[in-house]
Amino acid sequence: MPVETIADALEVLGKERFDAVLSSPSNPTLLESARRLLTAQQILATVPEGVALVDFDLKIRWANPAFQSWCGGDTTGRGFYEALGSPDVLGPEYCPFHTALAVRDSQHDCSAAAPPVTTCLVCRGNRFIDLHVTTLERPPSSGPMLLVLARDVTHTVVQRQKLDALHEAGRALAALAPEQLADMSAPERIELLKSNIRRFTRDLLHYNVIEIRVLDRQTGKLELLIQEGMAPEAANRELIPAPEGNGLTGYVAAIGKGYLCTDTQLDPLYLPGAPGARSSLTVPLIHQDQVIGTFNVESQEPNHFTEDDLQFAEIFSYEIAAALHTLDLLSAEKSSTATQSIEAVNREVALPVDEILADAASVLERYIGHEPEIADKLRKILAAARSIKQSIQKVGEDLAPLRPPTTLQPRGPVMPKGLRVLVADDDERVRRAAHGLLGRWGCVVETARDGKEALTMARLGSYDVILADIRLPDVPGYEAYCKLRTAQPQARMILMTSYGYDPSHTLVKARQDGLQYVLFKPFRVDQLLNALTFASDGKPAPSKPEKQGTASEVK
Repeated sequence: MPVETIADALEVLGKERFDAVLSSPSNPTLLESARRLLTAQQILATVPEGVALVDFDLKIRWANPAFQSWCGGDTTGRGFYEALGSPDVLGPEYCPFHTALAVRDSQHDCSAAAPPVTTCLVCRGNRFIDLHVTTLERPPSSGPMLLVLARDVTHTVVQRQKLDALHEAGRALAALAPEQLADMSAPERIELLKSNIRRFTRDLLHYNVIEIRVLDRQTGKLELLIQEGMAPEAANRELIPAPEGNGLTGYVAAIGKGYLCTDTQLDPLYLPGAPGARSSLTVPLIHQDQVIGTFNVESQEPNHFTEDDLQFAEIFSYEIAAALHTLDLLSAEKSSTATQSIEAVNREVALPVDEILADAASVLERYIGHEPEIADKLRKILAAARSIKQSIQKVGEDLAPLRPPTTLQPRGPVMPKGLRVLVADDDERVRRAAHGLLGRWGCVVETARDGKEALTMARLGSYDVILADIRLPDVPGYEAYCKLRTAQPQARMILMTSYGYDPSHTLVKARQDGLQYVLFKPFRVDQLLNALTFASDGKPAPSKPEKQGTASEVK
């Protein structure tokens, strides 16, 4: 069967078997090129990610088995998008093939490899696929060819969507105006919370057997608040926070950490709960760093729950604890009205003050060395902005002194008071949560919305720890890591990511340069605290002596 190009030969060889391959003697390198391509084809056939060769007309000339499995069969000669079931293009690039060709044509050095063009598709069955498209070097007479590397990121995207849904559910658990709460009796509030918790655990987490207990500080007992599917004797059982003799519920309430029971018949801590239960998951309810109860779910299948389930249950448990506090259902150790007001003020003021800090630092950087008087005024603005945050925090500490919770860190170090932390993330929820959580631990927190703001603040400020997301909107992750480390060589660097796949290899390159700690979103509170309190050599960070004056001076 005669063919004119190597690409045509690959297409035919992928469909049929031949006893020999002959080439024209006028082109002695053709056979060697074909041999290399065939070898590469055999290797790519075993790769779990999808690989495809696409011509200028967007027809698939060859695809490995992984890619073909997404298309439901042989893809040779089919249109790329048609083979994938006419997927929706989510971006960031909406014409990846044409853009890849345009990038290649615009390069002055044609011998250099063109950078890949990336985008994300939503295919049939709600499958999410990340594409990386680049052009291949070929003889001019053969026409352009594009190499497509594809990765199924459905799990990562679904996890992110589930996390967003949990945050929305958390806001809805006790979404009532103060005047509505005032008009409701305690039983009405309890029934509202029960109804919402049942709905969200069923619809979002897909749990049908649940038990929630709340700690009564006066009696020391874990009192039943909600139960679905538990045996009557289990629901009526008296439990206290204790590591022994009180089942997984008492154990989790005592240590303040979640517990995954893979097989109830083999776990000595498990006490019978739901009829026929073979696995369970229990997490603490924590408010203001104190265990206030437990959230437990069970299944009749062994090994039913995973580490992902544990993380999402812990996230949802924080929302439940916040709702319990909002609905005023806790019987003891409630915060005073003044303390609640301080926390509310800090929540509303923190991010706007951070914006003032970032904008002032950006302007200051331009005036340093040129306009001393203006630069001096900007320094005063920065100091005043930081003083506002410190004053609010100081009032809060005077009203309710900070107490590091032993339940969360039974053997860990105490958070050094006054730890200066810079958080760089374009997600407002992350920046707001950083203020809410780390502020209660005595940290001085400042946040940046993008890489430019973070770098400016790092050059003009002083920080003990820098937490940066690897996908800031304006600066590539590894570049941001290197520049932040250069600006603050004494600071401990922590990178955050919500993606299981790192196409730019930021984490690999950063670890080669000495990065010690990475947080994968959604991360648990204890993981964040470990990252902050342990130095890069794995030993507890030394306690910092308290300083006089501002926590972060402008250089």
